[in-house]
Amino acid sequence: MLRTTLAATVVVASLLAPTAARAETGGDAIPALTDARGRALTLRGWNLADKSHSGDSALSAITEKHFRDMRAKGYNTARLLVFWDDLEPRPGQYSQSYLRKIGRVLDWAAKYDVKVILDAHQDVFGPAFGSRGIPAWATRTDGLPFTPHPDDWFSQYFEPAVQRAFTHLYEDEDLQRAQARMWRVLADRFKNHPAVLGYDPINEPMGELREDEDLATAARRIERDQLTPMYNRIADQIRAVDKDGWIFVEPTPIVGEGVPTGLGRIDDPKVVYAPHFYNGVMEAGGDYDPSARWIENYEAAVTQYPKEYKVPVIVGEWGPLNNSLPNMNRFYREAMASLSRYSSGWTGWEWCYGGGYCAVDATGAFRANKELTAEPYAEAVAGTVRSAAYDPGTGVYRLSYDAAARAAPASPSSPCRPATGA
Repeated sequence: MLRTTLAATVVVASLLAPTAARAETGGDAIPALTDARGRALTLRGWNLADKSHSGDSALSAITEKHFRDMRAKGYNTARLLVFWDDLEPRPGQYSQSYLRKIGRVLDWAAKYDVKVILDAHQDVFGPAFGSRGIPAWATRTDGLPFTPHPDDWFSQYFEPAVQRAFTHLYEDEDLQRAQARMWRVLADRFKNHPAVLGYDPINEPMGELREDEDLATAARRIERDQLTPMYNRIADQIRAVDKDGWIFVEPTPIVGEGVPTGLGRIDDPKVVYAPHFYNGVMEAGGDYDPSARWIENYEAAVTQYPKEYKVPVIVGEWGPLNNSLPNMNRFYREAMASLSRYSSGWTGWEWCYGGGYCAVDATGAFRANKELTAEPYAEAVAGTVRSAAYDPGTGVYRLSYDAAARAAPASPSSPCRPATGA
């Protein structure tokens, strides 16, 4: 299915081939994300977040309107933030009310044909540090200090108490079991929901730096020695109840600095590499600097893992804070072209109605340059995609693919050769 929200000439052929596609896996190719019918998918969408409400009012800021408006502008995917501290407020006690609230949101998604990635979100670990995510009862600091930095929230990840809390989450066997069990509960509840595409076990995982260890070295060690076994533990628990959902694994946010991940193999047949695409200068409200070649460096780094392990890529978050600066039009055009080269799609930060990171304003109109994310794309292709690109200058979208082979007829005949679309 092809949805467009910009005036465009679309050049496609044979999109309705009747049999399953085969994702390309040879050489350095990054395989496509596929559906149950084997079709190559393209996901385009936004994060849906309600960090302000918890308990009885959890998820109340997300409404049916969000899905209706997103789909009307051509987006087919949402990354829905859910919080462990709301799901399991006390050890072993899971909130049925919260599960029902998640289910209600998923029902809206299904109504508008939007696929959902369930993201167990954390910012600065969780409520013990004034944020959301890992419950306070699962937070162990060994008495180390924590100093809030309200004007620089990311720097709080480097507070000693926060760093030690990550170490305990990764290393303490009872917390390992609790985290994996929480995911088993979620997957078991929503495994058959038509809107659920898969599961993102933890948002932007961080960890504890060792003495005299630089950030890039620490990130690769944490990814290799702590995140890789964590993802394997969680995958095992999800697979105990759900054989079909995709598992979206994230590196540390340090990948945004153009640092290749140290993640190892996740022993599961349906893994998606799900990095985030943020630049420190733009995160602080600065403009895009093309001469710094940040996009090129990021793309070179972020494609190493999926090429080595033959897994598809979905970028889970991206988008600058200030979209109206002079170079932002160029940024969005270059970012969209880059994302299309190596990923099966993305979910931007975030679909909300206002300022800052919001995709649209209070009236539902795109904010400055955000309309450049609403370009034509082929949602599902029954074949192997060789190239897909949209030229905003000419308004032309081109899709080139090898159509899936048709099933052999019952009576003897010559074999049918796969068609080629261009």
